[in-house]
Amino acid sequence: MKIIPKPWGSEEIIEINDRYMMKKLTMLKGHRCSLQFHNVKQETIYVLSGQLRIVYGPREDSLESRIFVAGESITITPLTVHRMEAVEDSVYLEASTPEMDDVVRLSDDYKR
Repeated sequence: MKIIPKPWGSEEIIEINDRYMMKKLTMLKGHRCSLQFHNVKQETIYVLSGQLRIVYGPREDSLESRIFVAGESITITPLTVHRMEAVEDSVYLEASTPEMDDVVRLSDDYKR
């Protein structure tokens, strides 16, 4: 496994191949990833622990928010605007198509 430090926690690449990618992410309380979308990548988020707020919708001005807890999941289709935010320290799995660099950031707390 490859562990990638992130400003909001860490990302562990469990598997990446030409058909799918599996990651385990740790997000620290009060942190969030960028508001983003993917052109091609589809991902399913499965919460292992903590409380993870996921904001999602068809456009930046049309977003809904829901807190996910252990055992809950959501599938995010291409072009869906989304962001994950840790209400408390959270660990979650992301299973997705393998387009690792398919990220269009709309806003980012860490100026990436």
